[in-house]
Amino acid sequence: MTYHAARRLARYAMLLPLPFTGLFAIGCASSPNEGYAAVSPYPSKYRSVAVPIFRNQSYMRGFELDLADAVVKEIESTTPYKVRSEATADTVLRGTLTAIDLIELSKDPSTGLANEMMVRVRADFEWVDLRSGERIVAKQGVESSALFVPSYPAREPLELGRFAAVQQLAHDLVGAMQSKW
Repeated sequence: MTYHAARRLARYAMLLPLPFTGLFAIGCASSPNEGYAAVSPYPSKYRSVAVPIFRNQSYMRGFELDLADAVVKEIESTTPYKVRSEATADTVLRGTLTAIDLIELSKDPSTGLANEMMVRVRADFEWVDLRSGERIVAKQGVESSALFVPSYPAREPLELGRFAAVQQLAHDLVGAMQSKW
């Protein structure tokens, strides 16, 4: 191949992607309400969120502290918002843990001990604009669960199931902060 032929081939190869970029632009919308969007799914009029510790109506303690920590980390890592105190934030994410259950899924027939257990956490929450006092999002009965195996040979502690259930609940709560589609 001659030098001129190689240059011409390289020039055409550079032009090849141009028609396809137009196809991708057609598939995107500027508003999430209109279809695919190349913008953040979170409302842009807010800049910060306060996350007080959720109230806990169950008999199992400590979940509310774990959830607050998980929600703060999820907000900071997946949203454009910064977590601040309630005195300086634009919005607040409040909630209540309404139920925390340990559910036995199976038991060893010879010992009667649980083979598999599930931790189920249920919460109600609201995200409120502190300037206007209006609710941005409110949901009741948001639930997450996680499996753990306390029996031999795995001998997984309750904390393993607790951690997974709380992480999933935090992910779901922060996901609900996205714009309405």
